[in-house]
Amino acid sequence: MAPDTVSLRYFLVLAQELNFTRAAARIGIAQPALSARMRRLEAELGTALLVRNTRSVVLTTAGAALAESAPPALAALDRAWDAARSASAGELGTLRLGYSLSTGAETAPALVDRLIRDNSGLEVGAVPMATPEITPAVADGRIDAGITRGEQPGRGVRRFLLRRARVGVQLAQHHPLAEHPEIEIADAAAYPLRLPDRAANPVIHDQLSALFRDTRPHPRFHTPAVSFDMSQRDLRDGVTLAPAGEAAVTAQPAGLTWRPLRGAPSLTIQLVLPREQSPLHRRIRAVAKTLAHELHWLPD
Repeated sequence: MAPDTVSLRYFLVLAQELNFTRAAARIGIAQPALSARMRRLEAELGTALLVRNTRSVVLTTAGAALAESAPPALAALDRAWDAARSASAGELGTLRLGYSLSTGAETAPALVDRLIRDNSGLEVGAVPMATPEITPAVADGRIDAGITRGEQPGRGVRRFLLRRARVGVQLAQHHPLAEHPEIEIADAAAYPLRLPDRAANPVIHDQLSALFRDTRPHPRFHTPAVSFDMSQRDLRDGVTLAPAGEAAVTAQPAGLTWRPLRGAPSLTIQLVLPREQSPLHRRIRAVAKTLAHELHWLPD
């Protein structure tokens, strides 16, 4: 049986000092207690480690061997304890994070960067996914966490509000409405409105289209042939407007600008975690909460 690590650490101090009085003072225990510890250590090992006399302490051959081999062994054990503590705190392991394309310009990168920077033992793999696929993937364990625009439906998960953003429209910089710091919903509805395919994110599609439900005449919605069309020629030419959250400003193509819609409710970005949470999931939640506070993602 291996000796207890406390006695082993006491022995190493004594091996350096070669004096019971000084070693006991350095450790912070009484000298008789240290002597008793050393006798018990020798009994456990079945060999003498020290030769004692009234003036000094000398290491035996076994004692010298233990003094040389014990420090790296204790250091390895300390690393093992640290790894266990880090794992129990969710600071160690592999995190699989799924995020929707619409959160990939700013929100997801900020969270991934903070997780990596604050948790050196955490390996983070982030992958873009179709929004409707994220919640089921978290629920069945294919990914550990997800970031979605809107509170997506699904069971077996818990959702946490990560960010709240104003709703507005993207439009050409030369568009007449771009002259206003805020745009009335009815004024925006007078132009064709560009919405992505509903299948990409039914929750947000329905929320954006509902903004214009009561306007007269009814708005004309235009769905591009390709979701997340990078050319956005119809917008740059001033033909259409695109309802969008404030995060659109971050990855805005040249020639476009964004203006808030007066009185429009905000859009939300949600952190999705499993219902049954491990230390890793709790760590993600804590980091996300701190980040949201620091970056003012959830204004009062």
